[in-house]
Amino acid sequence: MSQTSLSAPLPESLPAAGSAARLREALLAAAFTADGLLDLLGAPAYSALARGETVPALRATRADGALSALVRVFLLQESVPADRLAGVLPVDLCVADRWLVREGREGDVLRASVDVRPYGGDEGQDWFIVSDLGRAVGGAGGIGTRQEGVVLGVGGASTTLAGITVRTPVGSALDLGTGSGIQALHAAQHAVRVTATDLNPRALDFTRLTLALSGAAEAELVEGSLFEPVGERTYDLVVSNPPFVISPGARLTYRDGGMSGDDLCRTLVQGTGARLNEGGYAQFLANWEHVEGEDWKDRIRAWVPRGCDAWIVQREVQDITQYAELWLRDGGDHRSDPAEYAARYEAWLDEFEARKTVGVGFGWITLRKSAAAWDEPSVVVEEWPHPVEQPLGDVIRQHFELQDYLRAHDDAALLAGHFVLADEVVQEQIGAPGTEDPEYVVLRQHRGMRRATRVDTVGAGFAGVSDGALSAGQILDAIAQLLGEDGVVLRDRTPEAIRGLVGEGFLLPR
Repeated sequence: MSQTSLSAPLPESLPAAGSAARLREALLAAAFTADGLLDLLGAPAYSALARGETVPALRATRADGALSALVRVFLLQESVPADRLAGVLPVDLCVADRWLVREGREGDVLRASVDVRPYGGDEGQDWFIVSDLGRAVGGAGGIGTRQEGVVLGVGGASTTLAGITVRTPVGSALDLGTGSGIQALHAAQHAVRVTATDLNPRALDFTRLTLALSGAAEAELVEGSLFEPVGERTYDLVVSNPPFVISPGARLTYRDGGMSGDDLCRTLVQGTGARLNEGGYAQFLANWEHVEGEDWKDRIRAWVPRGCDAWIVQREVQDITQYAELWLRDGGDHRSDPAEYAARYEAWLDEFEARKTVGVGFGWITLRKSAAAWDEPSVVVEEWPHPVEQPLGDVIRQHFELQDYLRAHDDAALLAGHFVLADEVVQEQIGAPGTEDPEYVVLRQHRGMRRATRVDTVGAGFAGVSDGALSAGQILDAIAQLLGEDGVVLRDRTPEAIRGLVGEGFLLPR
């Protein structure tokens, strides 16, 4: 048995989608699902496989068995004796439709032509992501390919975007730069019509296979770059995991956008306002430059189109050497001739130096089309590198609803409002051991963004008694009486703090 080489040429023809239903039945019957893999491999080997490390899974699938054979052929890209798969899959059909390829002098050995990876849906559905071979195999060395048209499967970026996407029922959704179709698959569960686009025609073929093998509705598949394939059409949801890598040249379609610096991400974000229906969301992953002498928040804030509210979260920042090394490894350049590697590294640094780029940020961008945003847009740009709890779609939707509430309520209306403390918010008192009074108090969320915010005595007391029974003003009057403070002064200085707690989701309007 031999693992498929990462440098093997991409197959010119892909499997036919017509047999996907039969193949799906066979895979499910053999428990070739996310849960089935976890049961077979165990948590350590399952996690290692998600990181692209195959040795633990190879050890766990040495014994005979239908599921072990499927893992070996589709996930580990091993050649498997045909008799191990004969009672598991409709082998002749899979060969005829190019899911499997016969090898050996007698054709008695089978290998997969594509990667078929079990993937759990939002509500426990058993889905399958179809992609090019070898793109999740090969250990910690990165993707390791220079094949320009390669289509990747499930990765950390794609699952992050799926997790942050707002999942409300919509009429129309656009997956821009669909790749292997993960976002289109998710969107098909809550959108009446799904359109998926990609510059790479192979990606559209893989999306068709992913949807068919997952038992999802078909999508409209259109070839082209950015919004060009859909013209002036508008959507209720736009999602994109674009080729956001800031590189000195367009080498790999899935990652290099072919524009200078972060221009592709900027162009995508700026062009989205005209493609959203009122109330519609657009959600992207993106990279942006940190330029010498420029505030990165101002740079990204300038991308937001008119008529849209925005929430932009920077999750990570890398210096230019870290960033270059990450993507050189991704493309397999670290395995090339040392002189060639050094030349490519120099090209990345030359590009950054010419643009005065000192670092690169990675994060999420969410836009929402809003009539109120034309006059008073809510644009929140923040850095949050801390752990969060996925999925975050409901948290992101709630963020914009809270911004609407704050925008519509002046201080007097805010004090007349009734609030409740969000679920799973706890209070922490910080101070030296043994002291009677804390130095300060922290409110901490145990769900969603898992934020923590420092509050004074009034803020802690206000949050602690906010159960919706009393208005904010009534609570402040009671606190003022308890502390011996002037109630009018307390009412004047507290609304700003209340706005902060509401805006970050610690307090919710009743």
